[in-house]
Amino acid sequence: MNPQFRLPLLATCAVLGLLSTAMARAEVTVKDAWVRGTVAGQQATGAFMTLRSTTAAKVVGVASPAAKSVELHEMKMDRGVMRMSPVRELALPAGTAIDLQPGGYHVMLTELARPLRDGDVVPITLTVEDAAGHRSQVEVQATVRPLTAPAMDPRHRGTHRN
Repeated sequence: MNPQFRLPLLATCAVLGLLSTAMARAEVTVKDAWVRGTVAGQQATGAFMTLRSTTAAKVVGVASPAAKSVELHEMKMDRGVMRMSPVRELALPAGTAIDLQPGGYHVMLTELARPLRDGDVVPITLTVEDAAGHRSQVEVQATVRPLTAPAMDPRHRGTHRN
């Protein structure tokens, strides 16, 4: 290879490599984020939202100043009984809407700092890991809905998968 072309070629390859790495990182969007309101003395509630990632990724952590403990949870039928359990991660397939909703995947907030009233806003931080292992945070502002809020807005339909 002619030495005068080697340096520009290497520089071009390096830039393309950086661009492809940046493009591969997951961009996660959040829609319809909300938290179910609580009553005095209630120490736990759920947060719900719809997530969509541009590339394959997964939610590997959640946090919020509104509660001492914040975890991803799943509710599912087990031998005829609905059970809730924590999950280590939640897969976000590229381009697929993933619903966190009552009766399915959700963010569980326990040991609440204070009661959550209709109209309050709860900050939630999602930690997302892309296929290359890069982690980023997604900041969510979830509005508190009344304790009696329906499980899902009937105008919105989607899927939840892991």
